[in-house]
Amino acid sequence: MPKRAKKNEEAVEGETGNGAEPAKKEKKGKEPEAPILYEDPPDKTSSKDGRASNMKITSWNVDGLRAWVKKKGLDWVRKEDPDVLCLQETKCAEKALPSEITDMPEYPHKYWAGSEEKEGYSGVAMLCKTEPLSVTYGIGKEEHDKEGRVITAEFPSFFLVTAYVPNASRGLVRLDYRKTWDVDFRAYLSVLDQRKPLVLCGDLNVAHQEIDLKNPKGNRKNAGFTPEEREGFTKLLEAGFTDSFRELYPEQANAYTFWTYMMNARAKNVGWRLDYFLLSSALLPGLCDSKIRNTAMGSDHCPITLYLAV
Repeated sequence: MPKRAKKNEEAVEGETGNGAEPAKKEKKGKEPEAPILYEDPPDKTSSKDGRASNMKITSWNVDGLRAWVKKKGLDWVRKEDPDVLCLQETKCAEKALPSEITDMPEYPHKYWAGSEEKEGYSGVAMLCKTEPLSVTYGIGKEEHDKEGRVITAEFPSFFLVTAYVPNASRGLVRLDYRKTWDVDFRAYLSVLDQRKPLVLCGDLNVAHQEIDLKNPKGNRKNAGFTPEEREGFTKLLEAGFTDSFRELYPEQANAYTFWTYMMNARAKNVGWRLDYFLLSSALLPGLCDSKIRNTAMGSDHCPITLYLAV
C-alpha cells in the first residue's frame, strides 16, 4: 500500500510558513467545483470627502528580487506607475541587486534593507519618485533589525512604513519570536503615529479573519492563522490602525494575495490575504481605494495598491 501523506505536508511561504491545506479529493464521478475567483473592481481615485487621490503606493512580496526581475515584474510596475513601490522578501544583498532595478530612472530615490547574517533571506526595499524628508531602517531593536525587515520614510504629511513580518514557520518554531515582534512592532508604530499619521504596507504574514483565507478550518494550527498571530493583528487595529481593504470591502470573500506554488493553488484561488495597507485614523478620510492586483504574476504573492488623498 502506498504511504498516506502526512496531514501537514503543505507548501510553505519563503522562510517556511503559510500553506493552504490541500482540498479534499473529489469522489469519483463528481465534477470538481469551479474555482471562485476574485475580480479587482475598477479603481476609485477620489475619497469619500471628494478629494482626488494624489498618492499611489504599491506593495509586493516578490519572493526573490532577481527571479522576479527575470519574470518581468518591472514591466508590470511601469504600467502600474505608483509614486512609491515597496518590496518585501527581496532575498538579495545590495551588492547583488540587478541593474534593471538599480538604474530605473522612474524612481531616483531607492532604499534597501537586507539580512545582516543570512544572505538571500528576508529583505525589503522602497523606491520613490519624490525624495522623502528622511529614511530609517529597522525599529530600533537589534534582535529584529538584523533581519532587514522594515524601512520607514517620512513624507510631509505622513510616514510610510514597509515591513516583512517574521513568519512563525513550519511547526510554529518561531511563534514565540513572532509574538515578541508583534509587541515591539506595535510599540514602534504607536510612537511614530504620535508624531505624524502613517501608512503601513507589506507582507504582515497573518490572515486576520476566516474570510481572509480559503481553508480556515484546516489551518488553525499553521503559521499565519494561529490564534496568537491573529490576536497580534487585532491588537494592532485596536492601537488605532485600520485595514484599508476591509474598510472598503468588509464582506468581500475570495480576495487573496498569496497562493502556495503547490497543488495549482493559484488557478484554484486557494489562497491567503497576507498583504495589507493599514492606515492611521487621521488618514482614513483620504482613503480612495485599496486594490488587490491578483492577475499580476511573477511571485507567489500578488501586488496590492493604495490610492490616497493626503
